[in-house]
Amino acid sequence: MIVDHFEEVLKKTSLLLPLPTATATASATHVAPIPTVMPDTPIEQFVGDAGSRTLWVVFVLMLLASAGFTALSWRIPVSKRLYHVITTVITLTAALSYFAMATGHGVSVHKIYVRHQHDHVPDTTEVIHRQVFWARYVDWSITTPLLILDLGLLAGMNGAHITMAIIADLIMVLTGLFAAYGSEGTPQKWGWYTIACIAYIFVIWHLALNGGSAASAKGQKLRSFFVAIGGYTLLLWTAYPIVWGFADGSRKVGVDGEIIAYAVLDVLAKGVFGAWLLFTHRSMAETDVEVGGFWANGLNREGSLRLDEDGA
Repeated sequence: MIVDHFEEVLKKTSLLLPLPTATATASATHVAPIPTVMPDTPIEQFVGDAGSRTLWVVFVLMLLASAGFTALSWRIPVSKRLYHVITTVITLTAALSYFAMATGHGVSVHKIYVRHQHDHVPDTTEVIHRQVFWARYVDWSITTPLLILDLGLLAGMNGAHITMAIIADLIMVLTGLFAAYGSEGTPQKWGWYTIACIAYIFVIWHLALNGGSAASAKGQKLRSFFVAIGGYTLLLWTAYPIVWGFADGSRKVGVDGEIIAYAVLDVLAKGVFGAWLLFTHRSMAETDVEVGGFWANGLNREGSLRLDEDGA
C-alpha cells in the first residue's frame, strides 16, 4: 500500500515539473568539443619495409667491403698494412652495427610527450613512440675516431693533434646520443645538440688547419690528395647533424627516411672512403706509413731471461 501510494505521488509530481525539450537544447550556446588531455593511442614511428630492407642491404655492402679490403692487404707487407687494418675495422664495425639494427637488437623505443597549447580549451598532450637506433651511435663512436686516425696518419699529424681531434669527435657522438633521448620541450635536447655541433667544429679545425699544414710539409702531391679526401669526408660528416635535426630532432622525417639517409652517408663515408684511400695509397709512395717493431715482427728474444746463459 505504501509503495503504491509513493508511486502515485511521483507520477503527479512529474506532471507538474516541465521537462526539457529539443528546442531548448538546440537554442543553447554551442560549445566546441574539448579535446582529450591524453590520447588513448600513441603515435608510433617505427621502421617499415623500406627501412628494414635498407639495413640488410648496407650490412651486406659493408661485409663485402671488409672482405675486399682484407684481400687488398694480403698483397703488401705487414709493415705497410696499417691503413688496410684501420679501414677494414671501420667497415666491419659498420657491418655489425647494421646487422644489429636489422635484427632489432640495436634499437629502443623513446617515448616523447608533445604539449599543444590552445586558446579556449585546455592544452593537450600528444604521445609519440619513436625508435632510436642506439647501435648507430656505438658504430660512430668506434668508426669515426678510426677515420680521423686514417686522415691524421695520411697528413702526418702529430699525436697530440690526432688525440684532441678524436676526443672532440667522441664528445660529438655521445652528446648526439644524449640529444636523441632528450625530453621534448626543454632546453636539454637541443642543448646537447649544440654541444655536438661545437665539438664538430673542433674536429674540422684540427683536420683542416693542423692536418693541412702537416700534409703540405710532405709535398704538394700528398697535400692535394689530403685536401680532396679530407674535404670529401668533412662534407659528408656535415650532412649527419642535418639529417639528425630533421629526423630524431624535429621528427620531420620518418624512421625509414632517417635510415635511408644515414645508409647513403655511411656507405659513402666508410666504404667509398676506404676504397679511395687504399687504391690511392697503393700508387702514391708519399702516403706510406711503415710500422715496424711489434706490429711487423712480433716479440723478439731481446731482453728475455736465458737461464742456460746465466748458468742457473
